Amino acid sequence: MAIRKKQIITIAGRPGSGKSTTAKGVAAALGYQHFSSGDLFREASKQQGLDVLQLNLAAEKAEGISTVDTLVDQRLRDIGNNEDTIVIDSRTAWHWIPQSFKVYLDLDLTTAAQRILAAMTPERIAAEHIPDDPDEYGKVLQNRLDSETRRYKKIYNIDPSKITNYDLVIDTKTTNLEQTVQMVLEKYKEWQEDQTN
Repeated sequence: MAIRKKQIITIAGRPGSGKSTTAKGVAAALGYQHFSSGDLFREASKQQGLDVLQLNLAAEKAEGISTVDTLVDQRLRDIGNNEDTIVIDSRTAWHWIPQSFKVYLDLDLTTAAQRILAAMTPERIAAEHIPDDPDEYGKVLQNRLDSETRRYKKIYNIDPSKITNYDLVIDTKTTNLEQTVQMVLEKYKEWQEDQTN
């Protein structure tokens, strides 16, 4: 039987909802490690000379599970099996590590596009072929999300946007980073206490 881990937090959510910054903030507050599957995915796209949407679409069209999905999935399974005291931001970690405390961050894509663009340098926007208009970039984010949703449904039969998958759901349009981190910490503590009772 798998050992039940009580010190792994998985954070999923929509693009621009603050998954990485929240995960880093929670990890720092708890003294945990942090891992981002998005960083791994972006590095893979860079190595293949593609942007993130292009790699998503290529992965969706692949026969079976794509190389990049296999890479990310195996890393998440390894973490779930071998590591502890870690916060992971990933759209599918909740699936691979079901014994984790599972968080979902929600955000409308117009606000997401505005936030992402505001945080990027003009060089990165150009290098990653990102439209600098929030409405246009919102459409790109929707296409990416739709592609991921189709892919995860096809290869895993899961829907990462289904909020019943999670222990905590936060709309980050109504909370700032500090409030979001604090909410995760408080609910995580309650969840840990429930696990021991």
